[in-house]
Amino acid sequence: GRNLNIFIRIFKFYIVLVAKKIGERTMVKSYKDLLIWQKGMDLVQLIYELTHQFPKHEQYGLSNQLRRAAVSIPSNIAEGQARQSTLEFRNFLSIARGSLAEVETQLLIARRLGYVQQNTLDRVLDIQEELSRMIPTLMKKLPAPK
Repeated sequence: GRNLNIFIRIFKFYIVLVAKKIGERTMVKSYKDLLIWQKGMDLVQLIYELTHQFPKHEQYGLSNQLRRAAVSIPSNIAEGQARQSTLEFRNFLSIARGSLAEVETQLLIARRLGYVQQNTLDRVLDIQEELSRMIPTLMKKLPAPK
């Protein structure tokens, strides 16, 4: 209810600040300064913890695929920001958004197969959903290519 609305307003304000910093290239010295990259890293950690509990026969299947898709998210954010070109950054954010959709799909598959409990899945999907809102918001806030 009310707390969620307050959180969303603060979150949107923070995204705008981060995007302005990226656009000005003055405050963001590294991709590590980006909240969106930090959240991506949080997601990777949760995915690794989650897939560690998958059945052994999934080690080279769904577990590996899910880990690779998750790792791709902060990796593409980092690479895009490091290129220091708005156009390239948008492209890498778009790739990260695709990987995020892969992660969500693979998590839902894991749930259907009984590899993950719903409460654990919800925790991971909360971060996934947060990132799915952050990426397009950041893309919109980046300055237009020159």
